[in-house]
Amino acid sequence: MATLKMLLSGAQPPAKAEHSVLTMSDNQIMNTIYATHVHGDEKFDVDSLFAVTENILQRATHLVDNVVLGTKTQREHLDEKVPKASFNPPSCTLKALSCEMSCKAPGEEIAHKTTLSILNKLAHYSWDAKAVLTLAAFALDYGDFWLLADLHSSDQLAKSVGILKRVPVVLKRPGLQKYGKAIVELNNLIKATLEVIESIFELEKLTVYDTKDVPALAGAMDRIPVDVYWAIITVVACTTQMCCITGDEGKTQELSPVAQKINVILNVLRRTIKLAYEQIDVIEAYRKLKKIFQTPSEVMEVFKALIFHKDAEPSLIDGSTNKLVSIDVLKKKDVLFFISSLNITIEEISILKPVYGGICKKDQHKIVWIPIVEHWTDELRKKFEVLRSKMPWYTVQYFSPVVGIKFIKEEWNFKNKPIVVVINPRGKVEHPNALHIIKVWGMKAFPFTKEAEDVLATKEDVMEDIMVGVNPRSPVVIKDDKYIFFYGGKDNEWIQQFTKKATALANDPAIKEARLSIELVLVGKNEKGQDDVGILGRFWDKMESFFFSKTEKKTEPDAVTREIQKLLSYKNESGWAVLSKGSKVIFTGHGTTVMKVVDEFEKWKGYVREIAFEIIFKQNHDKVIEVNRPCSRVDIPLGVGKVPEHMHCPHCPRVMETYISFKCCHVDGALNSLH
Repeated sequence: MATLKMLLSGAQPPAKAEHSVLTMSDNQIMNTIYATHVHGDEKFDVDSLFAVTENILQRATHLVDNVVLGTKTQREHLDEKVPKASFNPPSCTLKALSCEMSCKAPGEEIAHKTTLSILNKLAHYSWDAKAVLTLAAFALDYGDFWLLADLHSSDQLAKSVGILKRVPVVLKRPGLQKYGKAIVELNNLIKATLEVIESIFELEKLTVYDTKDVPALAGAMDRIPVDVYWAIITVVACTTQMCCITGDEGKTQELSPVAQKINVILNVLRRTIKLAYEQIDVIEAYRKLKKIFQTPSEVMEVFKALIFHKDAEPSLIDGSTNKLVSIDVLKKKDVLFFISSLNITIEEISILKPVYGGICKKDQHKIVWIPIVEHWTDELRKKFEVLRSKMPWYTVQYFSPVVGIKFIKEEWNFKNKPIVVVINPRGKVEHPNALHIIKVWGMKAFPFTKEAEDVLATKEDVMEDIMVGVNPRSPVVIKDDKYIFFYGGKDNEWIQQFTKKATALANDPAIKEARLSIELVLVGKNEKGQDDVGILGRFWDKMESFFFSKTEKKTEPDAVTREIQKLLSYKNESGWAVLSKGSKVIFTGHGTTVMKVVDEFEKWKGYVREIAFEIIFKQNHDKVIEVNRPCSRVDIPLGVGKVPEHMHCPHCPRVMETYISFKCCHVDGALNSLH
C-alpha cells in the first residue's frame, strides 16, 4: 500500500503513531481485526436496517447537494427502500456506536483505535452487519442534522433544536462559505462509503453461489473483512469531520487520503461484482441450456439461449449477401453450429464449403459460425471481419462473450479447436461434433447425424475418402484390384530406400506373372519431390478424424480402426507404410518392419501366385513384428473433442499408459493464412 500523507491530520496533531494505518498491508490489518471477531450468531434484520440507512443517506446527501451546490433536483426520483413491517431497529446499539464515534479529536491513530473499539463492540456480528450498523449510527446523526436544516425555516421546534445542533452557524452565509468545500467533500465521501458497504452487502448475498462456478467471489470474500475495516474507519473520519464543521474551533481535517483509499476499494468492488454477475450469467445460462436440451424446443429458441444475453437483440449476418438478418431464418431448420476461436485457418474454413454448396440446394440445412472470444478487442474485431469475409454462411456478430460458453465447453467438449454441432428443428443434438465425419466423408456424411456416421463406420474401404483433397494437384486414382503402398516418414534416407526397393518389388517378374498391379504413393511430397507440410497435414488430419470418429463409440474397435491407430502411432517415426487393396486398408506398419518384409521378398515371392499378395505380405510382417515390435504411441490433441478415458494397444491386449505432452511447431497457421 503506497505511503500517503497522514490521514485525518487536524490543527493539533496527535502524538506520533507507532505505525501509519495507510502503510499497513492487508495482512497486517487482517491480523489486527480478526482478533476482534467472534464467529457468533448474533441475528437481526440487517436487510431492513440497511434499507432505512440507505433511505436516510440518499436523501440527506441529496439535500446537501441542493443546499451547498445550489442544485434544484427533486427528491421524488429517489428510490425508497421498504423495510419489513416487523423490523425492530437496534436503537441501543446504534446510540452506543454514535457515542463511540462522536467528539473525537482528528488523527489517524485515534480513528484506528475507535474503529477497533467498534469492531470489539460488534464482535458477534457478521462482517457486513458490522459495516451496516456503523453506517446506520452515523446516518442517525447526519440525517438528523440535515432534516433540521431542511425544516428550520418552517418549523419552530426544528429551529430550536437546530440551534442546539449549530445548524444556523453552518448554513448562514459566513459558515456556508467557510465550510462549503469541506461539506461537499464529506458528502461525496459518504456517498462512496455507502456504495462500498452496499457492494459488500451485495457480495455477501452472492455467497449462495459456489466459488468454483463464480471464481470472482473467491478472492473478494477473503477481502471483505479488510474492506469493512476501511468502511468503518471512513465512517469514523466522516463523524469527526462533521464534529469539526459544527464545533466551536472552526477547523476541519483533511479527508483526501481516506477518500482516495475508499474510492480504490470501491472501484475494485465494482469490477468484482460486474465480473461475478457475468460469471453468474454463464452458470445460469448453463443450467437453463441443460434444461432446454433435456426438454427440446424450437432450434431458434435454443440458438437464442445459447448465444445472447436476455437484453440483446439477436441477429445474424448472411455471408452470401453481407446483410443483417433475423434469426427467424433458422426456424424449423436443421442447423450446423460451426464453433471455433478466431485462431482458425482458411483451410479449416474451406472444409465446410463443399458442405455449404451441397446443402444450399435444398434449403433445409443452415450453417452458423459461432466465434468464441472471451474478451473482444479492436484487433480481434478486425480479425473477425477478415475471417467472416471468407464464409458464405451465417455468422454470429455479437461482440460480447457467448452466454452459453460454459455449456459449449463442458457439454460439447469445445477446447478452442473447431467443432460442428448438428441440431435438428426441435432443438435436439443430432451430433455433438460432426466435423470429424465431414473431414473424412464430406457430403457423403449428410445429414451429419450419428445414424449417418454409424452407417459410414461399417465401411472398410476408407482410403479413397481419406485421400480426397489431400493433394488436389495430384489426386490418387484408386481401383478396386490395385494394391497401393501409401508411405512417408521423417527420415529421407528411409524414404529413398523404401521407394527403391518397393518399386523393384512392384516390377518383379513374379508380380507381373501373377498379374498384380502395385502402386507407390509417397505422402508429404509435392510434384517436384519437395516436402509439403500442407499435404502431410491434411493426410494426418483426415486419419485422425477417422480414428476419433471411431473411438467416440462404446464398441470395441474394428480391424480397420486398429490399423489406423497403429499408423497414428508411427506418425513421428522415421518411416511408415499403409498397404491397401483398392480403398480397403489391409495393414499398416512401422518403417523398420515393413522394410524388412520388402528386403526378404526373394524368400516369399514364390507364394504370390498361390496366396493373395495382401495375405502373404501380412503373414510375413506378423512374423517380423513378433521379433521386433516397436512401442505404440497415439497423440490425441486436447481440442479434438471428448478424449477417451482409456485406449487399448492395437498390437496387444494391454491398456495403453496415459501421458501428457506439450508441443510447439513454431507456426501459427491461423495468422499466417490470413495475410
